Amino acid sequence: MKKTAIQIITRPLTALLMIVITSVMVSCDDTETYGDMKEKERNAISDYIKEKGIKVISEEVFHAQGDTTYLDKNEFVYLNNSGVYMQIVSHGNGSYLEENKQVNLLCRFAEYNIQGGYFLTRNDTDPRAYDVMTVQRTGSTYTGVFASGTMNDNYGSSVPSGWLVALPYLRLDPQDNPDHEIARVNLIVPHSQGTTTASGSVYPCYYTITLQRQK
Repeated sequence: MKKTAIQIITRPLTALLMIVITSVMVSCDDTETYGDMKEKERNAISDYIKEKGIKVISEEVFHAQGDTTYLDKNEFVYLNNSGVYMQIVSHGNGSYLEENKQVNLLCRFAEYNIQGGYFLTRNDTDPRAYDVMTVQRTGSTYTGVFASGTMNDNYGSSVPSGWLVALPYLRLDPQDNPDHEIARVNLIVPHSQGTTTASGSVYPCYYTITLQRQK
C-alpha cells in the first residue's frame, strides 16, 4: 500500500514539474534581446525610408554636391560615423559656429517615433515657443546642453548626439533679416544617437529642427 501511495503522489509532481519547465522555456523564448530590438529598429528605418520615398546618398556624393541634399530628389545623406540620415532643407544665411565660443541657439522641432508611428514631443506648433540649446565647437567636435525648453523638460539637459551632426553645415544667424532663410534640417536618428529614453528603449526618431542664434 505504501508503494502505491508513493506512485500516486509522484505522478502529479512529475506533471507539475513538466509544466514549470515548459513555462520557463516559453518565457525564455519570448524574451527580446538587444540584438532583436536593433533588428526591429533597422527594419523600421528601412520601411520608413521606402514609405517616404527617400533617396539615400553617400557622404562622398554629399560633399561632391557642396554639402547639399537635393530636396527635389528627397535626398538624405547617410553619415557613417553616427548612423544618422540627414537632409539639409536650408543651410541658413549667417555664419558657421566659431571655435571655442559658447553660443545659444533657439530650436523649434518635432520628434516622431518611427517605430511607434506617433509624435513624442514638439514645440513647433507655437511660433513663440522654442528650446534654448547652448553649444560649443572645439575643433571638429560639437557639444551641447539644453538650457531650457521641451527637450530639457522631457529628457534632461543632455543634447542627443544626433542633433549635433548637422551643425558643421549650418550658417546660423539671429534672423534679424526677414529675407534670410532660417537653418533647417530633417534627421533620422537611431537610438544610439538619440535621447536617453530612445537609447534605453531602442527606437529611432525622425526630427524636423530649425535653429537660429539667440540675440
